[in-house]
Amino acid sequence: MPTSSPPHYKLQPAVMGEFLSWWNVLHAETAPGPVRADRAALRRADSIGAVTCLPAYQRVFRRLAAKHDGTSWTHREQDRIAALIGLAAHLYERDDTSLPQAMSRRADGADSNPVSDLRFARLLDSPDLDALFVGLRRVMPLIEHRADPAQMANDLFGWGDQVKKRWAYAYRWPDKAGS
Repeated sequence: MPTSSPPHYKLQPAVMGEFLSWWNVLHAETAPGPVRADRAALRRADSIGAVTCLPAYQRVFRRLAAKHDGTSWTHREQDRIAALIGLAAHLYERDDTSLPQAMSRRADGADSNPVSDLRFARLLDSPDLDALFVGLRRVMPLIEHRADPAQMANDLFGWGDQVKKRWAYAYRWPDKAGS
């Protein structure tokens, strides 16, 4: 199955706005009990299939679908929405860095990236969306659960050769092998 996608393959502005609104409520310190329960359920989901079967996911999926203008999302696009919703529950803090920048954001005085170049390359070579989801879920603690949720959403929704290339250029590769 080809992984290429057109560079414009991203969430529509209204869908993105609804996603960010949901994400802000999900991670608000004053989130009501049901929202905290949804967040916990999404964090426990260890695959895209597990995310899809959650009422917490279905609620936000319906909200996003209501904002989507045009033909219904394909099954492939629905899986991408499930991946981004599932990973959004693990992204606690918003900053202006993309995922590859966050994966190579070195702490003060550190001489290595929080995500090794080998692990990053394996993410780029993920054989399918589920493998990418699992890999990124495991990376979230390494990047301190911080990145730009909008950029993450568009990257996951548009995952393909163009995004992979952009990630490869955005990641801070070590100056020499093994460092």
